Amino acid sequence: MSRDTGKITNNDATSDTTNHHISNNQAIPQSRQQLIELCLAEGRLSSTDAAHFRKFCELLAAYYHFEFYQIEEALKVNYAPFNPDANPLLSQSVDAAQRAHMESALLDLLAQTLQRANYRTLDWVAIQQAVRQADLVDIKTEIDFHDYEQLLLFYRGEADSSGSRQKLLWKQQIKMKLYSNVILGLKFKEKEYFVKSGRKLDRLTFRPGSIYLYLYKDIPQNDLELLFPNVQLYMNWFDRVLFVVPALGAGISMLIKIVPNMLLLLGVISFLLFGPAFSERLGVTESQIHDASPVLFAFTSVLLALGGFAYKQYDSYKNKRILFMKNVTETLFFRNLANNSSVFHSIVDVAEEEECKEAILIYYHLLIHDRSLTQAQLNQSIQEWLARCCNVQSEFDTRKVFARLQQIAAEIIPPGAVQPRTVSLLRLDSNQLCHIPPLIEAKMVIDKLWDSAYHVL
Repeated sequence: MSRDTGKITNNDATSDTTNHHISNNQAIPQSRQQLIELCLAEGRLSSTDAAHFRKFCELLAAYYHFEFYQIEEALKVNYAPFNPDANPLLSQSVDAAQRAHMESALLDLLAQTLQRANYRTLDWVAIQQAVRQADLVDIKTEIDFHDYEQLLLFYRGEADSSGSRQKLLWKQQIKMKLYSNVILGLKFKEKEYFVKSGRKLDRLTFRPGSIYLYLYKDIPQNDLELLFPNVQLYMNWFDRVLFVVPALGAGISMLIKIVPNMLLLLGVISFLLFGPAFSERLGVTESQIHDASPVLFAFTSVLLALGGFAYKQYDSYKNKRILFMKNVTETLFFRNLANNSSVFHSIVDVAEEEECKEAILIYYHLLIHDRSLTQAQLNQSIQEWLARCCNVQSEFDTRKVFARLQQIAAEIIPPGAVQPRTVSLLRLDSNQLCHIPPLIEAKMVIDKLWDSAYHVL
């Protein structure tokens, strides 16, 4: 999130801001169920263990669903005072101190959830570079970031893409990145700011002090500015030159011709308006008026030609503007997946799916290996397996899920034991080797956690 914002055009300087940074892009394209079937298809587990493993994955998915349900509820509770779709009275019922606390909690929890969903941050410099990139429609855009108190931009998944735009008589090829999923968050400043800047509150298309959230799919890097609601369109310098320079040249040429005949033109106008008597007072006779006809004809021709050229240039600019707005419409309408509070459900669902898949892969690879592995060896093993079985070059990193699996623990009585002991789904020994409990014990751990999920007095 960014607190220091400014105005960006195609050639503006950069500005320093602070952001929630997210790393590790290791999204796995297969679904959780597909991943389970791929593991079982290897035949590394006996039929009994395969049945236990399938049940373990089912229980683990249910446990993650319960955990992320609580996260989604916390997000919605903290978002309530900033939700532009909610009743304004709800925001007014929260005092300033509580509002600030809820905003901080919302942003921190949102950043953590996005990290667990394998989203990455586009920081302030990257946003500026993306906005300054050449658009597919050759038109100047400008975004005034002073309206925003907070700004976040996350993406998940990227690919190389290309496009073309018309450049005079030829098409220019543009290479760019394509972001599979983009989340944009904007907090507008309070209404006092807009009052001081001379803007009427009843004409604003947004609610000051609110946080707007948007989720889009398949957004080219060069089209990121289309996502901002206050993007402004202007003629580029080339259009301005074509519009202004010929007009100035024709105007100067016309003035040179007109100045010597200005009195004659005044006489013609007075003759047409007031009759011959008045024009004769200016020293202009009727014969001179007839001789002025070529001058008037030339003047009219130049004026019409100039007006026609100006209209043609303006019409060209309007066509570019219409094409640009068409791109905006297609981006905002056809690529929009969710808005405001509904964004939470989408990202929580992805985070739940991604983290559960990663936990399953970690447990499975420790289960099938005959020897204990370090974290680095485990990472390597999973990356090789994904490349071989899923044709995926993933930057798999166990660190994000590792700590969570160590925390999933319960006190159980393992089969054949008499005394209960605490068992976690993952532990590290003194040599930093990874260890997991057998499938039966792993299922018992999750079952015990389910039993104690709700404490009824």
